[in-house]
Amino acid sequence: MRNFFSKKNLKVIGIEVIGCMLIAVGIYNFAVMAEFPMTGFTGLAILINHLTDFHIGLSLILLNIPMAIVCYRLLGRRFLLHSIFCIVLYSLMIDYVAPLFPTYHGNRLLAALACGVISGTGFALIFRQNSSTGGTSFVGLAITARFPHLSLGKILLVIDFIPIVLGGFLFRPAGSMVDIDSMIYGTIVAFLASVVIDRLIYGANAGKLLLIVTDDSALIRRTIEETSGRGCTIWQAKGGYRGDNREVVMCACDNTQMYQVQKAVAAADERAFTVVLESSQVAGEGFRRLVVGEKQG
Repeated sequence: MRNFFSKKNLKVIGIEVIGCMLIAVGIYNFAVMAEFPMTGFTGLAILINHLTDFHIGLSLILLNIPMAIVCYRLLGRRFLLHSIFCIVLYSLMIDYVAPLFPTYHGNRLLAALACGVISGTGFALIFRQNSSTGGTSFVGLAITARFPHLSLGKILLVIDFIPIVLGGFLFRPAGSMVDIDSMIYGTIVAFLASVVIDRLIYGANAGKLLLIVTDDSALIRRTIEETSGRGCTIWQAKGGYRGDNREVVMCACDNTQMYQVQKAVAAADERAFTVVLESSQVAGEGFRRLVVGEKQG
């Protein structure tokens, strides 16, 4: 119980609450009102609601029970407990909290764009806590745990396409066999959400890699340490034109520190040659370790 109320755990729970709220608002206030199919178990729950008027949130809980049992052994007790919390919270929010907010009844394309961005942000916040809202998220995270080189957003995009196709048939207008427009809008939502998820999960650990060619590596190293607190690696190199010996200082830093470091290096050594490279992910000391789909507890 003491661990549950620790500062770190309360922060995780707070982020999960925000994530669940964003997903509920994105789906209920945009997708459900625009009547286009959604992805995953949420899409199945909306289809059940469309056919039977059964509560979306309660459908989500019932659909997730067997999936939670299956994924427990692969993803661990800690993941399961946080996921159950998110499933229940998300289900309550989509049934009782999201309806309190204004619903969008305008252009369906704008509704799809808003739903994809808002719900994708919510999913990413939850996934970054190594938790989920259940459903196909369980499957996606389980696949990520088994094949960590695969992108979570792309995995979910492939899995979630099935409810979109089913929704295209069930949301069809009278006299039509299938609602192609709804399937297109649902695909837009799934694609946008996958892009946002990948960007916020993997892009949040992105940074810059600086390669600084200099005659005084000790000066550059001290300058970087004083400016950003980052460490450096020094390479021995040789100039291609004159053949003289040079040193290359390599430093990984986050996006906000890059400009400060670059400016300080230029002031310390006017002859230094600096190359700034994009780094899609940086891990290790001084950087947050990305934990998605790993077994914990």
